[in-house]
Amino acid sequence: MYLADQWKDYELLDCGDGEKLERWGDVVLLRPDPQAIWPMGEHKPPHARYVRSSSGGGAWEFYRSLPEKWTVALDGLTFVVRPTGFKHTGLFPEQAVNWRWMGERIAGRKKTTAAGLRVLNLFGYTGGATVACLAAGAQVTHVDAAKGMVQWAKENAAASGLAERPVRWIVDDALKFVQREKRRGNTYHGILMDPPSYGRGPGGEVWKLEDALFPLACECADLLAENAVFFLINAYTTGLAPGVLKNVLMLTAGERLGGSTEADELGLPATRRGIVLPCGATGRWWL
Repeated sequence: MYLADQWKDYELLDCGDGEKLERWGDVVLLRPDPQAIWPMGEHKPPHARYVRSSSGGGAWEFYRSLPEKWTVALDGLTFVVRPTGFKHTGLFPEQAVNWRWMGERIAGRKKTTAAGLRVLNLFGYTGGATVACLAAGAQVTHVDAAKGMVQWAKENAAASGLAERPVRWIVDDALKFVQREKRRGNTYHGILMDPPSYGRGPGGEVWKLEDALFPLACECADLLAENAVFFLINAYTTGLAPGVLKNVLMLTAGERLGGSTEADELGLPATRRGIVLPCGATGRWWL
């Protein structure tokens, strides 16, 4: 398991009863998590809790006054977090282990790539990976279909002092953008994606991960430069095993360029009881 265990500003205090108790800086939140099927330990009341509605969706209940947004830091990077209407905070802390992995690969290769390393972040969300890759010295193209998420990613880059680094902010459908990049003849040294399990495009197109992931990975593999550094895929779809991601990468980037492939679960250690909360899967390919 890939453990994101080097945070100081974030801490998974405990988890259970379908929820997780987290510290974001000095703010403690209680949020739903379907993986936590065991009982929760005893704990003090949180500062806010996201409560699901029986009719779908949910809302935050605040037990003390909180700022609209605040920041957490890791490895010299700063991220803006805020409770959103769909239970998230704008950051997936388990992804920190992937940010470090990509950063190390970029730092280890950038001296041998005269024109600079180009990284494509698809479904870029609020830009945690974008910020990490910029900090490591890459040029990043950040793509997300939601304008608000791209704006949030810009906030994170600015908060980390990286607003002037070479980055393209693109509001677009991931597959359509990749297909256009192929026609333009553009290539990348690193590609990462964090596709949703299910969604609809601006034209009503249905996205279902099980059907769409492999075709998208095939298109992305064609964008990898001959001296590519990595291709990383995250998935939070329940029941999608890490081995599936490994096979997808082997049959796309691996068949085209060779290299190495691995995959495993992501995990956050719950500090109060010594257990680990599984947080999706990651597949990694690299040269």
